[in-house]
Amino acid sequence: MKRIFVVIGIIAVVATTVRLKPDTTGIPSDASAVPVVSGFSRTVIPVMSGFSRTVIDAFSPTVIAQSAPKQAVVDTTAGTFVLDLTPETAPNQAAYFIKLANDGAYDGTTFHRVIKYGMVQGGDPLSKDPAKRAQYGTGGLNAVKAEARAAKLTRGSVAAVLVPGKPDSAGAQFFIVLADQPALDNQYTVFARVSDGMDVLQKISEAPADDKGLATDRIEITHVTIRETPAEPFVSESPAELGAYRAVLDTSAGPIAIEFFTDKAPNTVRQFMRLAAAGVYSGTAFHRVAPGFVIQTGALSSRAAPLSDRQQKLVHNLAPEFNDTKHVKGIVSMARGDAPDSATTSFFICTGTSPALDGVYTAFGRVVDGMPAVEAIESTPRTGETPNTRVDLKSVTIVKEP
Repeated sequence: MKRIFVVIGIIAVVATTVRLKPDTTGIPSDASAVPVVSGFSRTVIPVMSGFSRTVIDAFSPTVIAQSAPKQAVVDTTAGTFVLDLTPETAPNQAAYFIKLANDGAYDGTTFHRVIKYGMVQGGDPLSKDPAKRAQYGTGGLNAVKAEARAAKLTRGSVAAVLVPGKPDSAGAQFFIVLADQPALDNQYTVFARVSDGMDVLQKISEAPADDKGLATDRIEITHVTIRETPAEPFVSESPAELGAYRAVLDTSAGPIAIEFFTDKAPNTVRQFMRLAAAGVYSGTAFHRVAPGFVIQTGALSSRAAPLSDRQQKLVHNLAPEFNDTKHVKGIVSMARGDAPDSATTSFFICTGTSPALDGVYTAFGRVVDGMPAVEAIESTPRTGETPNTRVDLKSVTIVKEP
């Protein structure tokens, strides 16, 4: 029996597109010859009204009707990534994936096929047994009938593996594309998207592989946890509710606590809190020190590691909220370019009085504790306005006042 997988056509490692196409060679003509998960009975059951009847393992069809968005947290020996499940695009495939995950069926399986920066494939129950390596790619299929095909297979799409020419052959196996794959548009059912951890998936894709594309190292899924999608913090709170929080900057010179002006710059405060909670500021540096004027930090160019996809989605230009706050020592304000709406992540703390900034920069907070740390950063040896040694902003924590 030949393996069923997606094979590469053209690899463009530097470009954003890595083209893939299904392997149509050596696939058994009898789809029933492909084994399903050992120990599972295949039963035809009705699903929710409006959906087709589907060949799936016998579980309650109410699983398909999710009351809240679900995520899959996939722990692997290479790290953890998170998937947003999309039952609206493939209700039965999403439900089947949830059932297998809850049953522990993915625990101990491997990412048996990898294409560097292009695709990773896993979920085959046979891959739990290293002695069955020759059969990897043939297990866990023929469990879910055909559902709608995705019009676009874009970066982060999670799709069901199919036997070429057999639309009702989906099952446990899945593949995740790490770059847009226009050659696969309208061919596969997408039931999830990567929410976080693309760096982990890229690392998995870098694993060595043989001439058939099979990974030579075992990269195992240790467990898949299904959970309700966590609510995004600081989205629904009113400005008054946001005012109950303060930020604590953990710097290499010591902690700095900031209170917020939610009455003067509510949208800026909200965005700052969301960036902080997502870890966007972690690992940045105080890249500018101008004594008697400002110390500045939060620039993504100073970040020690690149942003994750989830973090990057939070970054955008901010509409200005210029107000009557005077830029005096201790005031915290957003940095920007020439355009009034060009502020994104970078901010500064005033170390003196600067009336030229009043009304043209968005002041959104004030230092209420930790001024000695501000002064220590201000006195850092520098060349021009650039510190000679790195001054870290290790993290920004948002805490609620007691």
